[in-house]
Amino acid sequence: MIDINESVMQFLLAFVVVGPLLGAAAALLPAPPGLKGKSPEQAVLRHGVTVTGAVLIAAVVLALGFDHDQPSKMQASTDISWIPALDVRIHLGIDGISLPLLVLTALLTFLCALYSYFKMPAGPTPKAFVALLLVLESGTLATFAVLDLLLFFLAFEMVLIPMYFLIARWGGEDRSQAAWRFILYTLLGSVVMLLGLLLIGIKAGTFDMMALATDNGRSLTTSVQVIAVLAIGIGLAVKTPMWPLHSWLPDAHTAAPTVGSVLLAGVLLKMGTYGFVRILLPIAPDGFRTFAPYLAALAVVGIIYGSLACLALAKQGAKGDLKRLIAYSSVGHMGFVLLGISTMTPTGVNGALFANIAHGLITGLLFFLVGALKDRTGTTDLDTLAEETGAALYGRAPRLGGLLAFGAVASLGLPGLAGFWGEMLALFGAFQPAEGLNRAAFLTFMAIGAFGTLLTAAYLLIVVRRVCMGALPQDAPRLTDVRSYEFAAWTPLVVLTVVAGLWPKALLGLSDPAVQQLLAGGTR
Repeated sequence: MIDINESVMQFLLAFVVVGPLLGAAAALLPAPPGLKGKSPEQAVLRHGVTVTGAVLIAAVVLALGFDHDQPSKMQASTDISWIPALDVRIHLGIDGISLPLLVLTALLTFLCALYSYFKMPAGPTPKAFVALLLVLESGTLATFAVLDLLLFFLAFEMVLIPMYFLIARWGGEDRSQAAWRFILYTLLGSVVMLLGLLLIGIKAGTFDMMALATDNGRSLTTSVQVIAVLAIGIGLAVKTPMWPLHSWLPDAHTAAPTVGSVLLAGVLLKMGTYGFVRILLPIAPDGFRTFAPYLAALAVVGIIYGSLACLALAKQGAKGDLKRLIAYSSVGHMGFVLLGISTMTPTGVNGALFANIAHGLITGLLFFLVGALKDRTGTTDLDTLAEETGAALYGRAPRLGGLLAFGAVASLGLPGLAGFWGEMLALFGAFQPAEGLNRAAFLTFMAIGAFGTLLTAAYLLIVVRRVCMGALPQDAPRLTDVRSYEFAAWTPLVVLTVVAGLWPKALLGLSDPAVQQLLAGGTR
């Protein structure tokens, strides 16, 4: 790690949050200041790669300058009064909980911009596409960096419009309906969430998340906490997505362009679970404890439901869509994240945060791979892929087939890869939940969740068998294997999936001290 002055750290964090917004405005100029290309369209796509690359470099430097000996301390903090009448402040900062999510967001957005430079999705002008991508990045990065409840809400909402247009204008079949369902579900959830945030701010006398976390709910009555947790939890659960508030997700993923699916699964879903950890656990612990068993129950229902839906889509003759299958798998994987959070223990919450990062890496890779398959074969229908176009993918495009198999075994939680640790720790947390929670109930939830891991392995292995394996017909044309730009976009995700699986301390060493202090309600 490197020693960086605190003022430089503050500047880097501010640049990470605001830089994409400035880049989005520049992309809409008549002559965007991106690197010159053969055409204006190529120039603006290069501009997107340049801006997201600069933000990624700033995020990496921020991570290198982070004091890893004090991950529970809020670092690179900026605290400026913005709306004095409401005591709303521009308060930014990062700790061991938010830093990995910040870097993951910057990485995935850069890889999406790089991929789009070579494979721009069909749709309107690239200017609008790049601008929306950068606004989306700014909103997600701000969500993980702001420390004021109202600013959190603004950042949380900021991502909705860009994602709506990415689906509606650059998406595939039924994109209009999917985009409308996405925006309506998330907006309705957000309205309820805003009421809960206002209730906390008014009753506690401040919207500052650090002051509220330190207070640990002492200035809020139990009834206020219960109402706030219910209202805020609904909004966060829609974005997560938690069963049964998940129904917008499969349609959105199926219709979205490849980069839209990558960012939706890899980044946007993390915003909901991050809100549970950053806001509800430390600020309203008594209210959260009231709902924790119900949250755990819905989480394990989501695990089983998502896995059964994937099994139904994977079986032969089911007319299953591979992209839709991966979307349903996210319902199950995020169920493990919610289960870990509901235990209210350091083990469970650390597992949830680890599973968040692992899901972003692995599912981001899987959506990239499915997009590549669709580019080559013109379909993501499993029957068509297995019987007509993509059978014996190992023989027709061995590197692509190998990567798809790697993504599948990583997603099912193979030990040694990133998907294993988060789910295991979430189950361990359920084995011994926090004091005051019904252990018998959580042991039942743990058993159901463990059964869900078997179902996950079943449907993913079926997909690998149907798409990648089989006899190669002699007259079958070879598919184009992994291209150089695809290799560049996917390699970081593969490497980080392996590194996180073999060296989990890299993430747990950051999150654990911060989680311990957050659950204790201490100052940072």
